[in-house]
Amino acid sequence: MQITKGMEYFIAGFSMLGQKGLKRFVFIPLFINILLFGGSLFFLFDWLTQGFEYLNSALPTWLSWLEWLLWPLAILIILFSYSMVFTVITNFIAAPFNGLLSEKVELHLTGQPINDDGFTDLLKDVPRMMGREWTKLCYYLPRAIIFFLMLWMLPIIGQILWILFTCWMYNVQYNDYPFDNHKISFNQMKQDLKGKQGLSYGFGFAVFVLTAIPFVNLIVMPAAVCGATKLWVENYRSNYR
Repeated sequence: MQITKGMEYFIAGFSMLGQKGLKRFVFIPLFINILLFGGSLFFLFDWLTQGFEYLNSALPTWLSWLEWLLWPLAILIILFSYSMVFTVITNFIAAPFNGLLSEKVELHLTGQPINDDGFTDLLKDVPRMMGREWTKLCYYLPRAIIFFLMLWMLPIIGQILWILFTCWMYNVQYNDYPFDNHKISFNQMKQDLKGKQGLSYGFGFAVFVLTAIPFVNLIVMPAAVCGATKLWVENYRSNYR
C-alpha cells in the first residue's frame, strides 16, 4: 500500500542518521533544530505557565477547575499548530544544510554525485536555496490561514482538513530538497508529488505524528531529509536522467 510505503521511507531516514560519511552532515541541521525548536518550546511553555497562573489568580475559586481543562487544550493547539509553523521557520534557516545533507544521502544511496561543485560553489547556491524556501513559504502561508480558520469553524471536518493539509506540507517541505538539488521547478515538484499521493500523504503523516512527540521531534528534520531523499531516488530520480 502506497501510504504505508510512504511512512516506511520516513522511518528509514532514522537509520541513516548514524551512517558513516553522513553523520557530519546530519549534525548541523540537528543542532539548528534542537537549538531553535527546543529553546522556543521551553519559552513557550514558560509563557503558558505564567499565563495560566495569572488566569488562575483572576478567576474566582469555584472556577479554578478551568485550568485543568485549558491546559490539555493549549497543549493540543501547540502540538498540532505550532509544530508545523515552527518547522517552516526552522527549515528556512537550515535550508542550505538540509540541501547539502540530501545531496550526500543521494550520493550514499546511488554512488553518483549530483555535481562536482566545491564549497565555494555551494555558497553561491545559497541565494537560490533561500529563494526556494521563500517560494514554499508563500505557498504555505495563505493556505495555512484558510485551513487554520476552518480548524476552528468547522467541527470534525475542519480538524481533518487541517491534518491533511499539514501532512501535505510536511511532504512538500522535505521532498523539495532532492528535487531542488536537481534544479527541478517547484511547480513540477508539486505535480510529481501529486502523481503519487499515497506516498506523499503516507510520508507526510509519519512526519506529522513524530513531530508532535516531544524530544523525538528534535531529530525529525534530518531524518525526514534522509527519508525524503531515499523516496526521491527510488521513485522520481529515473524520470530526470
